[in-house]
Amino acid sequence: MVTTAPSASAPTRRWRVIDIVIASVLGVALGLVFILWNATSSPLRDAVGALLPGLGALLAGIWLLPGVLGGLIVRKPGAALFTELVAATVSVIIVPNEWGWWTIEAGLVQGLGAELVFALLLYRRWGLGAAVLAGVGAGVAMAINDLVVWYAAGLTPEFAIIYLVSSIVTGAVIAGLLSWLLVRALAATGVLSRFAAGRERAELV
Repeated sequence: MVTTAPSASAPTRRWRVIDIVIASVLGVALGLVFILWNATSSPLRDAVGALLPGLGALLAGIWLLPGVLGGLIVRKPGAALFTELVAATVSVIIVPNEWGWWTIEAGLVQGLGAELVFALLLYRRWGLGAAVLAGVGAGVAMAINDLVVWYAAGLTPEFAIIYLVSSIVTGAVIAGLLSWLLVRALAATGVLSRFAAGRERAELV
């Protein structure tokens, strides 16, 4: 019986120590970004929401960033969910916010939204299209969760539609496009040389 050894360049889904470290560092760093955003964005969110109820979700994309970014860099099953959960947990533990421990629940749901897209792509697609789709997945998950948890009482179809569309847009642009650009920028510096994302960039240069 002849067996064929796997290609040395074939991707592996097994987590390495460096994967855990990088996903954790990303989660902690973006959790700190969450804290800053939570403390400064409320007036802006209120102002945008006052223009058109539900439009404030456009400013929620920053909370979707860790899942997509972690998934694009680590490229292992669970990376999007893990990074998003770390960020959400860090943000609420260090500086409690107005949403309390529901922040972690939101991180779980949003991370699952991005993770599901990467899973549907069989963890093989990591380009701009995959990044945007993962951002959209996170945005849809966020919208559904928020509408059920926070806005169920008195919810109108108009508000729900505006909130959902705004969540999709911010997910695609902030979580999706911005994550893809950040990966390219980080890869260009060489800090991702131990990851496929960094090696792909090096091969293109």
